[in-house]
Amino acid sequence: MNSKIYRRLDSYMDTVFTFGNGPNNPPTSLLFGPDFMFSKLYQLSPPEDLTLAVMLARPDPLFSDKSMMNAAVAVTDEKYGSVHRVYIVCDQDKTIPEDLQRWMIENNPTDEVKLLSGSDHMPMFSKPKELCISLQEIAEKYP
Repeated sequence: MNSKIYRRLDSYMDTVFTFGNGPNNPPTSLLFGPDFMFSKLYQLSPPEDLTLAVMLARPDPLFSDKSMMNAAVAVTDEKYGSVHRVYIVCDQDKTIPEDLQRWMIENNPTDEVKLLSGSDHMPMFSKPKELCISLQEIAEKYP
């Protein structure tokens, strides 16, 4: 008998969660469905990029807080902040809304914040030229 249980959660539309450790435990993976990808991730991207993404979609493993507690910490107090950090805000991201992005920036300050107006969660598809220009500016400013 297969121990994995599959379930959909309405707020994630046609995304499928796998409960490999049983139904009373947190999900172990998720697979975004085409409707979710269209309306939440690629809503401003070219349709051919969405089509390819749907074709290439695979389950993504999820980790419980318990598993993260045993992870090695790679950030040290003395080295924290030695690498410049720039956050690129995607103002039309429906997966991570702009107010949540701003909250993340406020709670984990960066050296700079750039805004990509009219970009969805996938700016490399929805605003590729603007993203490349931003990345080039960042590379030149923080060598």
